[in-house]
Amino acid sequence: MFGGIQTGILIGAALEAIFMGAVDIGGALSSEPVTATVLATTFAITLGVNTKAALALAVPIGVFGAFISMFLKNVVMNVFAPLVDKAADKNDPKMLTRLHYGMWFANYFTYSLVTFFAVLAGAKPVQHLVGQIPANLMAGLSATGGLLPAVGFAILMRMLWSKQLSPYYFLGFILAAYMNLPSVAVAAIGIIIVVLQWIRDKQVMELENKQKELETAGVKVANSSTSTTSAEQEEEDFFS
Repeated sequence: MFGGIQTGILIGAALEAIFMGAVDIGGALSSEPVTATVLATTFAITLGVNTKAALALAVPIGVFGAFISMFLKNVVMNVFAPLVDKAADKNDPKMLTRLHYGMWFANYFTYSLVTFFAVLAGAKPVQHLVGQIPANLMAGLSATGGLLPAVGFAILMRMLWSKQLSPYYFLGFILAAYMNLPSVAVAAIGIIIVVLQWIRDKQVMELENKQKELETAGVKVANSSTSTTSAEQEEEDFFS
């Protein structure tokens, strides 16, 4: 709609790197990435804000969106809890279905209204705010925006880090940092490694299954020979 497809893709990919390490526990949300991405992309395209500064603006927008989400889910939706309990007591699946989709619609319709009016009325205030930001502060926002994807990856690595995965991490780092390979090439190499590892694991599993089959067959033969020997022994003892 705004004609900035490349800017939207760049900001979306960068925000994905930021937010993918965020973990939501229970009803507490760390950020709301959808609203943050939409508004940051819109402001970057319509106001001419550089991509890194837009990333820095997206973080507080995401936190504000998380407050709205927690208010909707923990306060507004609790109003419908007695109706849900009543429908469950009456064993009324139709009422439960209507309540489910009604609350779903109310939740996301509220989000759409917030985003719509923020885009509609937020351009001029944000443009005025951006115009008042000193050049030094804008440079700081740009530097912060450049660091945020690294923070997102660090949070994700803290959850997934293991000795078995560390060689692949250092391999990707060397390919990107020292061999100057683009992200697409590093991802392609990662896919090839995954396929090769899958083939190897499949072969190992097939060998293990064959070994188990052979062991099972050997046990059956041993059991049959043992039973035959014991029967012959009993027959000899009977006639002796």
